[in-house]
Amino acid sequence: MLYVAKLVVDTVVAGQADAAAQASASAWFASPILRQVALLIGVELALALASDLLGRATSLVDGVLAEMTGNATTLRLMAHAATLDLAQFEDPAVQDGLERARRQVAWRANPMGQLLGQIQDGLTALSLAVAVVAFLPWLVVLLVLALIPAFLNELHFNRQGYRLAYQRSPDRREGDYMRQLGAGAESAKEVKLFGLSGYLAERFGTLADRALRENTRLARRRAVAGGLFASLGTLAYYLAYLVIALRTSTSTLTLGDLTFLTGAFLRLRGLVEGLLLGLSQLSSQAQYLDDLFGFLALAPRLRVPEHPAPFPTPIRDGFVFDAVGYRYPGAQRWAVRNLSLTIQAGEVVALVGENGSGKTTIVKLMARLYDPTEGRILLDGRDLRDYDPEVLRTRIGVIFQDFVRFDLTAGENIAVGRIAAREDAALIESAAARALADAVVGRLPAGYGQRLGRRFEDGVDLSGGEWQKLAIARAYMREAEVLVLDEPTAALDARAEAEVFARFRALALGRTALLISHRFSSVRQADRIVVLGDGRVREAGTHEELVESGGRYAELFELQAAAYR
Repeated sequence: MLYVAKLVVDTVVAGQADAAAQASASAWFASPILRQVALLIGVELALALASDLLGRATSLVDGVLAEMTGNATTLRLMAHAATLDLAQFEDPAVQDGLERARRQVAWRANPMGQLLGQIQDGLTALSLAVAVVAFLPWLVVLLVLALIPAFLNELHFNRQGYRLAYQRSPDRREGDYMRQLGAGAESAKEVKLFGLSGYLAERFGTLADRALRENTRLARRRAVAGGLFASLGTLAYYLAYLVIALRTSTSTLTLGDLTFLTGAFLRLRGLVEGLLLGLSQLSSQAQYLDDLFGFLALAPRLRVPEHPAPFPTPIRDGFVFDAVGYRYPGAQRWAVRNLSLTIQAGEVVALVGENGSGKTTIVKLMARLYDPTEGRILLDGRDLRDYDPEVLRTRIGVIFQDFVRFDLTAGENIAVGRIAAREDAALIESAAARALADAVVGRLPAGYGQRLGRRFEDGVDLSGGEWQKLAIARAYMREAEVLVLDEPTAALDARAEAEVFARFRALALGRTALLISHRFSSVRQADRIVVLGDGRVREAGTHEELVESGGRYAELFELQAAAYR
């Protein structure tokens, strides 16, 4: 387009000289020069239209490619996160890494589009450079030398920006947490009741102000240095402009050459500047993408056997905890230590003990969410680490006391216990009936198709006890050989609790079952009660045996019984 514009100018100038010799306007209009000018302008118009269409097509492809890349990377991130261990998710350093990886998915979804744009601009710059070199070779050298300092400056500050973003990951996560607490539906009750809004806003403001100060300080230094170095490119352009104008005034160059060279040099300056800036940005993005790929390279810590042992079906002997100890990463205190415990196949065992005695940790070790720090756990005589953990977890139905309330339909909330069977309506309804959740679903406007929770407009919220019945239904949905209920009736009234445990006892017949509860009226139905203290077994036996022995269980049972007298 620049070269065609040069031809237009030169043709028009030649036409002006020719027009002076024409006797009339009609003779000038009949001149071939006019037709040549019209043809050249038509060519430039066609090029302009093509450029516009190609630019819009490029924007369309870039937008679609960015969304496709973002979606694919998000799916890859979710799939990889699913392979990590629970202990890794509880590690703050891993959480910081996950936060940085998430931000790269959202903010830098399409570096490939930028790279292709760099290649496109590079080809354009090369063609312009060849044209400029044909007239004044030293101008290109001048331009590059003038822009290199600005490139190095951008490279330096991009690295500074990455270092600052990396260091602020914990603050950013805390700020997001404060924002979620202050404006989240889950925490709204406590925030209002305790008047926490001002405190949360102040704490978020402190973190945000600190980030703003650091960003502003860096941006100010970057702006000052960038402005100084950018002026070198401007000086180089106007020096070249002056030289081209002087050579045109001495007739060394034509007016068309002046138009072409000044436009080409201006465009070349913008392209080279953009290329160098783009290279510095790509270098910076490579650092940020290291966070994403670093997280994707994070390997799970739980060892998966190369040739796992076949899972016993049915379980014949049960679980044996052999001098098991587990300490959470970074903790000084052992959650369990020197734990020796046997859970026989087909037995219903209740675990009781005060908070922090290790009950929930035992469940997580059974499901191999953690591996023991010391000792071993046997299942039918083989170390639990010899089995595929994914297969192991499909055979265990666990409902924790802090179960998730999914903002999905009632049917899906039950089906998460066995998500592959989410289309099996009969199985979902059967699981709901076993957990006494069918009556809860029956009161919902859309039944099993009713969305639950308050996150979405069509959602209906449930009481704590109703949510708990749906959660218990998940365990029955699994149809597992081992059932584990960790404080499953904490939100139920006494009548509902009694009925749930009566059904649980019947449904657990022939299965291995583990029950954790603080209510001794429920655990007395177990075949055996294990009393934990300081992470180890203190007492074990039936309800009658433990009461008669007069130990810790008898003391705790008496305390609860006294409250009802």
